[in-house]
Amino acid sequence: MSETVEQIQARMKKRRASMKYEDYRNKYRRSLVTPEGIDLKIELADIGARFGALFIDLIIMVVIMIASFFIVVYGVTGMSSLGRQAVSEFALSLLILVFFFLRSFYFMAFEMGPRAATPGKRIMKIRVAARGKPRLTANAVFARNALREIELFLPISFLFGAGSNGVDGWINLFGMIWVGIFVLFPFFNKDNLRGGDLIAGTWVVKAPRPVLAQDLATVADGLSAQFAFTPEQIDAYGVKELHVLEDVLRRKDPTVMNDVAIRIRRKIGWVSESAGERDIDFLQAYYKALRGRLETKLLMGVRREDKFDRR
Repeated sequence: MSETVEQIQARMKKRRASMKYEDYRNKYRRSLVTPEGIDLKIELADIGARFGALFIDLIIMVVIMIASFFIVVYGVTGMSSLGRQAVSEFALSLLILVFFFLRSFYFMAFEMGPRAATPGKRIMKIRVAARGKPRLTANAVFARNALREIELFLPISFLFGAGSNGVDGWINLFGMIWVGIFVLFPFFNKDNLRGGDLIAGTWVVKAPRPVLAQDLATVADGLSAQFAFTPEQIDAYGVKELHVLEDVLRRKDPTVMNDVAIRIRRKIGWVSESAGERDIDFLQAYYKALRGRLETKLLMGVRREDKFDRR
């Protein structure tokens, strides 16, 4: 049955949307060549993910500060003999010390770890990586986080510490301009680098959690009785075509599967016994049969590379 005009338009619209998404992803894809000559395809984190990670990390730091405040207040209640002023100064000193360690070592400690990511980055599924190099060094992590003091924490100190007189007002304005420059910096370079990344030679890349794909051979377990291929039909293709067929099945594009199914049926001379035979069922059954045949031959030392290989 031929497609209606609405179906064709919907299919073309879906294809155009898919192409736009691929163009968007290609914008952030980069190559990283290892010392062994392996080209690793990586994808840069977008600006939204980076700001989201920073916001989460700042929230975590604030929560730690609040928890530290209550712990300090509870801990110094037994020191009332020292005097109220002395206790207050001691509690304030402890809080300042906690804040110093957070702003100086929070990001650095996590990014020097094996995952090279703070809790915020892990939630947003991104991590720090060396730009153009296979390994992230401690010097690079130190450099990118040392500059964060100038980029973020120092201007924030100006904003919250400014008073109401004229001089402090100008410092406040200077701090806002300073923050604005560094906040907007990633928008003006193609790799979304902030100042610390530029100096340290790092970038932030996507690090999605790996998910094992389903074994396609197990999907076709119930189709063996419906599709009985002869050895000659299975031997029409080799390892190369098996990999192509697996990619087609994982993508699940109906148009591509229909085209591939027609070609395979024509190639092996397959005559369908059922009027309602689905392309995906046929391709899954043939994939399982071809894979089983090639694996059996491989056990006997025979590897058929492609359909032109007569072994």
